[in-house]
Amino acid sequence: MSLVQRAKTERIDVRASVPVKTLLQTAAQAKHKNVSEFLLEAGIAAAHETLAEQRLFLLDDAQWREFQAILDRPVQDKPALRELLTGTGNAGAFE
Repeated sequence: MSLVQRAKTERIDVRASVPVKTLLQTAAQAKHKNVSEFLLEAGIAAAHETLAEQRLFLLDDAQWREFQAILDRPVQDKPALRELLTGTGNAGAFE
């Protein structure tokens, strides 16, 4: 069962200008849906895309090789970063 088909128990209120409401109504009619169904499906799709962008990044072959090279290079000690993350050292040095 899709997210849109599950029992609806919560309400989301949206305010829009007349031209925006008319646009949404016209688009919903074109998809043979009511405005609520149209907005909910579009919102769910946008939410999935937004969250995927935070977990997924696409690279071409050259970018992938560069990314792998960066991951494979030896670890470099960065004392200032270590101090920042551990709370040790001179915290005022970054101000």
